[in-house]
Amino acid sequence: MTQKIIQQGAEAIIYLDKNKIIKDRVKKSYRIKELDEKIRKLRTRSETKILKKASEIILVPKIIGSDEKTKKITMEFIDGEKLSEELNNFPLEKQKKVCKKITENIIKIHDKNIIHGDLTTSNMILKNNEVYFIDFGLGFISHKFEDKAVDLHLLKQALEAKHFENYEILWKIIESEYKKQNQDTKTTLERLKAVEKRGRYKH
Repeated sequence: MTQKIIQQGAEAIIYLDKNKIIKDRVKKSYRIKELDEKIRKLRTRSETKILKKASEIILVPKIIGSDEKTKKITMEFIDGEKLSEELNNFPLEKQKKVCKKITENIIKIHDKNIIHGDLTTSNMILKNNEVYFIDFGLGFISHKFEDKAVDLHLLKQALEAKHFENYEILWKIIESEYKKQNQDTKTTLERLKAVEKRGRYKH
């Protein structure tokens, strides 16, 4: 058996099999069996579609196969540095360059109304000085500025939590690069302020 579990989450188990990743959506015993089957099937289908759409504009793992019966997606393994673990180890100038590349990717997917849904450095891999986005399991399609703002809010929180030493510098770069793209990105950043206010009022 060459498969090795590299990640076990609430929604799926991720296996590494040589140079392939297998994402296996786990059964939920608390759900009615038929409902669970339907939900896992639809999520497998949705993630496959979004990955394919994203692959046309940014670097993501290539899909090798998707099976709605087994609820498994097989994709290429990106053998690089996971940014949640490595970004802090880079010199500041490299961190800034990486954040510019991250922002370029976000602008591209948001322009096509792709919402990542879990936009953190845990789902970004640096390989050959290029940033790959992975795990679109919570992704969806939306024209709403609100949904794009929530994507940015998640990234901002991840930077503050995991990369706090240079958090303010790095966020300023992301914000500046995103803002100067077009009127839509400016509107999304305005909406981000409203999202952050709501977050503060909840606590």
